[in-house]
Amino acid sequence: MRRNAVAVVGAAETTKLGVIPELSQLGLHADAALNAMADCGLRPKDIDGIATAGETPVQLAHYLGITPTWVDGTSVGGCSFMLHVRHAAAAIEAGLAKTILITHGESGKSRVGNPGRTVPPSSLNGQFEQPFGPMGPPSMFTIPVLRYMKTYGVTEEQIAQVCVVQREWAGMNPRATFRNPITTDDVLNSRMIAWPFRLLMCCLVTDGGGALILTSADRAKDFPTKPVYIQGTGESVETPMVSQMEDFTSSRAFRVAGPTAFQQAGISRNDVDHLMIYDAFAHLPIYGLEDLGFLPRGEAAAFIAGRNTAPGGSLPLNTNGGGLSYMHSGMYGMYALQESVRQMRGTAAAQIDGAKVSVCHGVGGMFAASGTIIFTNEPV
Repeated sequence: MRRNAVAVVGAAETTKLGVIPELSQLGLHADAALNAMADCGLRPKDIDGIATAGETPVQLAHYLGITPTWVDGTSVGGCSFMLHVRHAAAAIEAGLAKTILITHGESGKSRVGNPGRTVPPSSLNGQFEQPFGPMGPPSMFTIPVLRYMKTYGVTEEQIAQVCVVQREWAGMNPRATFRNPITTDDVLNSRMIAWPFRLLMCCLVTDGGGALILTSADRAKDFPTKPVYIQGTGESVETPMVSQMEDFTSSRAFRVAGPTAFQQAGISRNDVDHLMIYDAFAHLPIYGLEDLGFLPRGEAAAFIAGRNTAPGGSLPLNTNGGGLSYMHSGMYGMYALQESVRQMRGTAAAQIDGAKVSVCHGVGGMFAASGTIIFTNEPV
């Protein structure tokens, strides 16, 4: 894919965020889609490509009255939407579609029309992990975290600092679920979930969604919104089982997706003004900073605790408040993409002055998959 050849021209989240019992999951997809179309002055008949996860693109296209020439139903967890952006950009360049809609919607809290997640007994997880009693991400993610803490001497207090800093960003965002400041003691005194995770180290459970609309860069200038160009992309997968990770202190999928995006973008880490790293749990930004190449192994926890990613720091990270304080309906990647777009448009609640490059990095499953998108607001 050529850098800056495709742009985001429409971006919006659902009208409401948080608890939305009046809309089904499909309704949340549609709400976000219509908001994104309104953002850039389009109607369903103008869309010829569609990508989604959680719902099938068939059901969504029918619901919206769209007959696409290109569809993508890739579903690899929370970073599915990063992969959709990458695939959509390639499709636009290949001439398979001109205007592509990517949607997300989840009734994670109200559970209206949400099919829920199960672990089939015949799956690898069902055969080789579930019989030993793990209860989803809060207990499965502890396996790599405990190894990381032991290997690098990272403390509970340092992990808690991730939550504290992101709550500061959330405090600047009127759409965030939680905005009240918290301290390290607040985090460490919150209810134990699965050691070392306390309640405030775990993601929110909410309803909501978002949507993006992509088109070619040469068409983007005809839209009323400020174009946000796709400079680089990357994707990869590792394993559906945390127990089978190559290295508990690092994600192989992260180490492939991130460098691929940077190589395509033709930039260095020093060129990055703004960073979004999927944070379903407090350890993920630590892994992301290192696996993306911003810091050597074992140094990210101290970097965050040193307030380098906090407001006023050298590397603004998760400026919407993240999955820990802003929103997390189940697959968080769309919310991270939305914040990167807002930062590049200059419309974010906690806007980074002069930001020209934003890196948005996602995880799917429990280190199972990864997607990285690098955005810029400069056409060349």
